[in-house]
Amino acid sequence: MKYTLPPALSAALATLSRAASQHPRAFKTTLLSLVLLGGGAYALAAAVVTLAPDVAQLPVREVSETVTPLPVPEQTAALESHSYRLYRTDLSRANDTPDALLRRLGMDDAQAADFMRRDTLTHRHLLGRTGRHLSAEASERNTLLKLVARWSPDDDGSFKRLVIEKSGTGFQSRLETAQLTASIRIAGATIDSSLFASADEANIPDAVAIQIAEIFSGDIDFHRELRKGDRYSVVYEVLEGDGEPLRAGRVLSAEFVNGGKTYQAVWFQEPTATHPLPVEQGRPTRTQGRSGYYTLEGKSLKRAYLASPLAFSRVTSGFKMRFHPILKKWAAHLGVDYAAPTGTPVRSVGDGVVETAGAQGGFGNVVFIRHRNNHVTVYAHLSRIAVRRGQRVEQGQHIGSVGATGWATGPHLHYEFRINGRHQNPLAIARNSESIPVSPAARPAFDRLAAVARQQLAAAQLLAMR
Repeated sequence: MKYTLPPALSAALATLSRAASQHPRAFKTTLLSLVLLGGGAYALAAAVVTLAPDVAQLPVREVSETVTPLPVPEQTAALESHSYRLYRTDLSRANDTPDALLRRLGMDDAQAADFMRRDTLTHRHLLGRTGRHLSAEASERNTLLKLVARWSPDDDGSFKRLVIEKSGTGFQSRLETAQLTASIRIAGATIDSSLFASADEANIPDAVAIQIAEIFSGDIDFHRELRKGDRYSVVYEVLEGDGEPLRAGRVLSAEFVNGGKTYQAVWFQEPTATHPLPVEQGRPTRTQGRSGYYTLEGKSLKRAYLASPLAFSRVTSGFKMRFHPILKKWAAHLGVDYAAPTGTPVRSVGDGVVETAGAQGGFGNVVFIRHRNNHVTVYAHLSRIAVRRGQRVEQGQHIGSVGATGWATGPHLHYEFRINGRHQNPLAIARNSESIPVSPAARPAFDRLAAVARQQLAAAQLLAMR
């Protein structure tokens, strides 16, 4: 049986054959592409007839032209009319000299270094100072045009700005004061070894980590109860000067999961007659009315007493019977001992009045503070006392420093809690002390703030779980 191809297909195949013989390389490439793309016979034929000529067979023509460059002075003038500036940032160091500081910023400017050596403001506010934010403006020749150092010395919502600037006759310096602005950051981390190690890993400032420990100190003993795998989320302020982050501000909300139990907190300032609205996010917080940290249900986290008189340390001897290291006999230990280096700040665990501040036998340098309801706290073996008898102190206020005075084998703090003269377990007292809820009048404002905090903490939690 004989089969006759349609005339159109016969013509296409003839064209295909001629193209294959004339352009073998292009034919193979096109054929492979069409097969991969699933093209049919008609598409194959149509593609082949439109193939371009082989480049190797095209004629070559050489074109030669003479180019006359512009004179060198004109080129130089054109370049000078397009000058540019370089911008660099860094942090100041305690051992900075003018030359070393400029070199670290990529500049070599003997005139600027000489001015900084002679300038009073530079010596007073920059040289020998650590952590000041520097921004430098340099010419294309890497000479100094402008250097600005920024820092925030006080918690008053302002920052300082030292400006060293080139003028027509040399350099000038000036010191300025400007207002901080606040931006909001969210972050999360998981505990692997310690709170500070996890904060460093997540680029969370140490000041924020310390606040987290303070906020949850009534519920979590950060000396003994942290576990690997615990996680936390935090929303906090960053205080900025001219758009440069200068330091961490207040923690606005936080969540801590410790041993599978979740603790949450939000900063809230109750409205007052003169300040009827809560503190807005995006500007530095100010304490006007009653303020503090609350659970998202409105219960205050500020208890009558802190869990510990030290921000960070470890308990070396609890409220129990022990073998006394000096008396060499078993006796009841009527307080809690915290190991810490000499000079570590000691704080009052609650509001009260200093009853005793001075040396007293085996206690060495000791402070007694009387609180309400005949409660008394004792802080012994201090290397330094920072309060006086009769002085009123607030919760968290610095009252002295850890030492080894009196009957002590090494630097530590001996801490006692007495009620009506009887010794009590300080750790149990702190856990059971009362708290104050949000007032009914402020409840609507608090609920709105808590709703925002829930959303922000949910976003921060995703960062902690990465």
